[in-house]
Amino acid sequence: MVFQRSWDGKYDKPDNLVELFENAVKIFADNKFLGTKNKSGVYEWVDYKYVGERINAARAGLALLGVEKNDAVGIIAANRLEWVVCAFASYGRGAHFVPMYEKELHSVWTYIIRDAAIKVLFVSTKELYESLKNLPQEISSLKHVILIEGTGENSLTALENQGRNEPVPAIHPSCNDTAVLIYTSGTTGDPKGALLSHGNCTSCSRAGWHRFPELQSHSVSFCHLPWAHSYGLSAELNNWIQFGGAIAFMDTLDKLAEDMSKVEPTYLISVPRVFNKIYEKVMTTVQEEGGLKLILFRVALDAALARHRTGKSSLKYMLLDKIVLKKIRAKFGGKLQGALTASAKMNPEIAEFFFAIGIPVYDCYGMTETSPAATMSHSSCYRPGSVGKALENVDIVIDKSKVDDDSGEGEVIIYGPNVMQGYHNKPEKTAEIMTPDGGIRTGDRGKLDADGFLFITGRFKEEYKLSNGKYVFPGNIEEDIKLLPYILNVMVSGDGKPYNIALIVPNIPALEKHIRAINPSIDLSDISSNNEVKNLITMEIANHLKKKYGGYEIPKKIVFVNEDFTVDNGMLTQTMKLKRRFVVQRHNDLIAGLYSGEESELP
Repeated sequence: MVFQRSWDGKYDKPDNLVELFENAVKIFADNKFLGTKNKSGVYEWVDYKYVGERINAARAGLALLGVEKNDAVGIIAANRLEWVVCAFASYGRGAHFVPMYEKELHSVWTYIIRDAAIKVLFVSTKELYESLKNLPQEISSLKHVILIEGTGENSLTALENQGRNEPVPAIHPSCNDTAVLIYTSGTTGDPKGALLSHGNCTSCSRAGWHRFPELQSHSVSFCHLPWAHSYGLSAELNNWIQFGGAIAFMDTLDKLAEDMSKVEPTYLISVPRVFNKIYEKVMTTVQEEGGLKLILFRVALDAALARHRTGKSSLKYMLLDKIVLKKIRAKFGGKLQGALTASAKMNPEIAEFFFAIGIPVYDCYGMTETSPAATMSHSSCYRPGSVGKALENVDIVIDKSKVDDDSGEGEVIIYGPNVMQGYHNKPEKTAEIMTPDGGIRTGDRGKLDADGFLFITGRFKEEYKLSNGKYVFPGNIEEDIKLLPYILNVMVSGDGKPYNIALIVPNIPALEKHIRAINPSIDLSDISSNNEVKNLITMEIANHLKKKYGGYEIPKKIVFVNEDFTVDNGMLTQTMKLKRRFVVQRHNDLIAGLYSGEESELP
C-alpha cells in the first residue's frame, strides 16, 4: 500500500516523559495533582512540586542501586501517588518502566520479570513483598525488591531518603528511547511486551489533548482504570500532566458514587462496561420505584432524547432537566462535562442515553501497540456508531484483501508516531503484526466513511464460521444482549457448530422479578436450571435481536452460569475484555451439553 502519510517522522516537543513532567512542575508547581482518600474518608491532595521533589529523590536512590540507561524497573501496584514517583524516577534514569497489575497470577509476574530483565522491582504491600522477596535468587537480572508501604531498609521511603542526600540530575532520553514496556493481557498465549518509546507516549497524549482542548488546569479526573494499561497511562496520567490537571484515586468500586460526589470530577477516562452498569442501575432503580418517579423519568428522558436528536430545547426539557436529570448527574459529582471510553465500542443506545442526560460519552479506539489511541470522537467530530476520526499525524488504512465482498470493509491498519517499536524479545510476533512500511495490523474489521469516520464492525480473531458457512462476530451480539436488565454478562459461541449458543450470567433478583411478571406460576426455587425459564429468556433474546441480526446469528440455546466473568477469576482482561478461550475451558461441559441435547432447545 502506497499513500501520503500525515506524519513527517519528527516528534514535537516535549518528546520525552522526563521533560513533560519537568515542564509541569515549572508551570503548575502549586496545582493540586494527586488526591488520595484518607482513613477518615476525606481526600488529601499533593501538588506537582511535592511529587516532583519525591521523583528527584527516588531517581537518585535508583542511581545508588545501580540503575542505568536501558535497565528495566518494574512495579506491581495499583494506581497511587508512589506509582507516579517510581515511573518518572525510572524515566529520569533512562530506564524502561514495566508496570504490572496487583491482581495477577504469580506465574505471570515471574514471566514478565524474567522476560523484561527487571533489575529493581517495586511492590505495593507487605504481602506482595513477602511472596516475591526471594525472586532475586531465581531470576538473575533482579537485584532488588522494594516495598512501597512501610519505612524499613528495603522500602521506597528509605530509598528516597538516601537519594535526597546524594542528588542525581535527570537523564533526558531521546524520543526513540523506550519509556515503558506494557505487557498485553494475554487472552491467548504468553503476554507480549509492547515497547513504547518516549515519542510514542508523548505524541499520543498530545494528540488526545488537542482533540479535547477543553481539558485545562481546572480539570479533575476520577481515576479508576489501571495505569499498567496504556489507555489509562496515556489518556489520563500523561495527558493530565500536560495541562496541570488533578487526578483523584478511586478507593473501592462499591464506593464509586460516594467518592465521585466528594471529588466532583469534570471528566472521566473510562470503559463502556462502567457506563453499561450505571445505565442498568439507573433503569432498574426507576423501574422499581415506579409511580410518579417512573412517569417523570420517562417524560424527562423522552424530552432529553428529542433535544439531543434535534438540537432544540423545549420548555418541557428545561423544566424536567432541573427536576429529574440534574439528580442523575449529581451522582457523578455534579460537574461532569463528559467522558472518554475505550477497550470496546459504546453501545449506541446507552451512548445516546448519556448524551441526552447531559454527560456525553465519546469513543476512543486503538490498541496497546499504538500507545494506544488512534481515533477519538469529540463534540467537534462525532458520528453515532463510529469511533471518531484519526488523531493528528495518524493515518487509518483499510486493507480489503481479507474481505471478499463489496462492503468496503477490511482490516484496520494504523500508521503514525504512536506505533510501537515492536514486541520485546519476540521478532516473529512483531513481524506478524507490523507491516513492512511501519503500520500496525489491528486484527479489527472496519470501514471508513467519506468523511473519515471509522466504524468497527468486528474482530477477525473473534470471527468464527458456523457449520453452514456463515460468519459470526460475537462481540456486538453480546453487547446487545447485555442491554436486557436481567443479564449481567454473556458469551456467544458457535465456532464450527450448526448454530450459536449463549452462556448467560443472570442478575438473579432482576430475573426473578421479570419472570414473576410474565408468569407467576413458574417455580423459581432453582431458577438457573429451570428449562421453562430458559425457553422464555431464549425467546426474549431472539425478539430483542431479530431486527438487527440475521437468524443464524441469534443464539438458539442458552445456559445460565452462576459465576460472573471477572478479572479475579481470569475470565476478563484488566480492561474488561472477555477471555473467550478461558471461558470456553471453564464451561466446556456446559457448551457441549447445549449441542448434545442435554439442554432443552427453543421450541
